Amino acid sequence: MSASSGGLSRALVAAGALVVAAGVAMGAVASHAAGRAPHPDAARLLNTAVLYQLVHGIGLVLAGVLARFGATRWLRVAGGAFLIGVALFCGALYWLAFSGTSAGPIAPIGGLLLIAGWVAVSLHALTAGRS
Repeated sequence: MSASSGGLSRALVAAGALVVAAGVAMGAVASHAAGRAPHPDAARLLNTAVLYQLVHGIGLVLAGVLARFGATRWLRVAGGAFLIGVALFCGALYWLAFSGTSAGPIAPIGGLLLIAGWVAVSLHALTAGRS
């Protein structure tokens, strides 16, 4: 493992673990606060946000594990897309559930970034190790 692979790997695994930890915490908050949240569909919004946060946190960990075998630009793109996508998509759903007001196009932009992250992981798999 090269130094750049090791640094990227550690960063992605650490970021993913923190995203998952925050997702677990938000799940606990959501289970207690959903009934008092101002949005009528708060429970559904919070469940969706927590699910996506947990799944994409694991995606970050996966990208970090893959980076141990060789970092590529696609894994860097995936990591950035997952991090920003979780912040925007899940953040917008949390905001809507707890404030009752929409964050506009933030959730769809975040969702597109989450999709882009998985496409980047796919491109890594298809191109890594090619000469």
